[in-house]
Amino acid sequence: MAKLYFYYASMNAGKSTNLLQADFNYRERGMRTMLFTAALDDRFAAGTITSRIGLSAAATTFDAATDIAACVLAQPNPACVLVDEAQFLNAAQVDQLARLADTHGIPVLAYGLRTDFQGRLFEGSARLLALADALIEIKSVCACGRKATMNLRVDADGRPVAEGAQTEIGGNDLYVALCRRHFVEALRT
Repeated sequence: MAKLYFYYASMNAGKSTNLLQADFNYRERGMRTMLFTAALDDRFAAGTITSRIGLSAAATTFDAATDIAACVLAQPNPACVLVDEAQFLNAAQVDQLARLADTHGIPVLAYGLRTDFQGRLFEGSARLLALADALIEIKSVCACGRKATMNLRVDADGRPVAEGAQTEIGGNDLYVALCRRHFVEALRT
């Protein structure tokens, strides 16, 4: 029975690296995969999933209007669907992913952030937390050595940012993965 998996973590935990490794494992066995990534994340190259350790692969981009199930079902014999930046899915798209697993027997591996820079759930993450058959946390480390679970947004001078749009695309230049204690302390200063 196929399942919907949600692999979640803070920034810089290796989510894209894990996704690309899973993709490699399927393809090494001669299986066809479909990769998706958010159209708004163009930090490296549009339509590409890129990890910080240098791995990358072409992917189909999605935005709020993308019918992911239709894209998948238009392809011959997909063995697995892998979604990067899954926090940017909307609830209807997560429902589509669940149907791909339940009705069509296609495993779906979704990778993304659980919460934003204010500690609030993203729409896609909230729906994945509600529907996924398996929730897998990928561990990251705070500077203190504890598990990092939060994403602190910082400005150009490294100062914490507490207000603003939920989505601002960036990497180490805009976000720092912290444990909850240090996240809360940083926002108090």
